[in-house]
Parts: sequence; structure tokens; C-alpha cells
Amino acid sequence: MTAPAVNRKTILVIDDDPAVLGLMDEKLAEGGYIVLLAQSGAAALEVISHTVPDLILVDALMPGMTGWDVCEALRSNNRAAGVPIIFMTGLTETEHVLRAFEAGAADYVTKPLRLEEVMARIGVRLEAASRIRSAHGALDRAGRYLFATTRMGEVLWATPQASLILDAIPQSQAALKALPTPLPPPGTVVLQQESGDTSVSLTLVGATGPDELLLRVGKQAIFPENILRTKLNLSAREAEVLLWISRGKTSRDIADILEVSHRTVDKHIEQIYNKTGLSSRAAAAATASRLLQEN
Repeated sequence: MTAPAVNRKTILVIDDDPAVLGLMDEKLAEGGYIVLLAQSGAAALEVISHTVPDLILVDALMPGMTGWDVCEALRSNNRAAGVPIIFMTGLTETEHVLRAFEAGAADYVTKPLRLEEVMARIGVRLEAASRIRSAHGALDRAGRYLFATTRMGEVLWATPQASLILDAIPQSQAALKALPTPLPPPGTVVLQQESGDTSVSLTLVGATGPDELLLRVGKQAIFPENILRTKLNLSAREAEVLLWISRGKTSRDIADILEVSHRTVDKHIEQIYNKTGLSSRAAAAATASRLLQEN
């Protein structure tokens, strides 16, 4: 029985041989997968510009773009960087296999294809990719927007939110290529950019391999109090008070920062409670932090 569409994985098969495409289309459909087909590397990139599959099978030797070319192109695509790629090849010499892995392949199968082996490898790679996506999603939910690149700025993987932010800052790759050797210390901000009311930063976490750098993406509102004002229907001063509450400041601290009396701050806090329905300082801080993180 075919799995419900919502749970079915999508697999893209890239091969210039129509017979191989037909064979894989039939076998994968029988296995419950949604199948996308491309007869060239260029056609595959066009497909991926609209739909990111869960796994890609690609022939090594094709006219125009080879499988290696396709793999390298996908590794520079933030949306597809984490998609596992399995090479299909009749070339079994060590140098060709190594070249596939160096280009970013997760696995390879030899031609003529042994379909049961292909299906088994697909299952293993999809399971591994699912676990990685779950881990990346957990990092996102914890507010840790991370990604890894080569020294040349090619993205190896990214958490979902980090990927979205990177797509909006094309200068990121140039900034990463310009990193000096030896690397600056962990915590160094390698790119800071403002766009409208938002400030985006890339911070070096450190080197996690010979050619792998781990970085953190930071995205903050330049005027976060405006977000609180809009979302909670507060006055400008009430929004400022709530912002400082979310940062752990006491009423006396806030009074000193805003250069107003302690009583004035307390009145603003009372108004915040009345307008939002919140009943404690802890609830107000948690709500403000959530709203700011969402934006």
C-alpha cells in the first residue's frame, strides 16, 4: 500500500539514459516514494530551484554537466546543501569513488544497478538525513542558528533558520573566503550587516575539521522595542520598560537607564500587565523574549 503523500519522501533521479530513469521511476514508486526525473544536470538544477528533494540519485558520466559537476553545484546551494546524494556509476576505480565523496556524495552504487541494494542504501541515507534534520531543527528551536562551511565559503550544512538568513545575505561567502590564516579566535564577528530594522551577524565558532568551519548566524532587530510595541499594543515607553524587563533588569535599574522615577516605572509595568493580561514579571519577560526571538 502506498504511504500517505504527507509522509512520502521525494527522490530526484538524474541520468541521461531514459531506460535507467524508467527503471528507477517504477522501482521507487513501488517503494512508496515520490519520484522526480531529470535527464541532465541543467534540468536537475531547474527542478531543485522549485522543489528540494529528500535524496538525489545522480549518474556520474553525463554529457554537459557530469555527476561531479551537479554535486558541486548543489553544495553551493544553501537550500540543497543538506540533501544526501548517491552516485550511480560504472567507474569503480578508487580515484573516481574518492572524487565522488570529495564532491559531496554521501554514497555510491555501481552500474548495472542492483535494485535491492539501491533501495537499501536509499533507506539508510534517508534515515541518517532525517536524524540530522531533527538535530538541526532542535538547534533552531533553541535559538542556535548554525552552519558549517569550507574555507572557501561553500556551505556544508545549515540549520533551517540559518539557511533562510544566509539566502538573504549574499556577501556572506565573500566574507568567509576573506578569513585570514591562522583563523581569528572563536567569537570573532566576521560579517555585520544592517537591512532595514534588522541587524545580521556571522560569528566564528571555530574549526571543526581540516576544511570545516562552524559559524553562528545572529539576527536582531535594531529597535526591538518597536516589535514589542506593535505586537502587544503598548506605548513607546511601556515597550522600552518591557524590553529591559526581558533583559533581567530590576525596576530600579530601569528607572536609572530611562532616567525616570522608580514609581513611574512601576506604573508602566502595571499598564503592561493590564494591556497584555500578564500577571507577573517572569511571564512578561518570557513573552517579550519569545516575540523578539520569533522576529
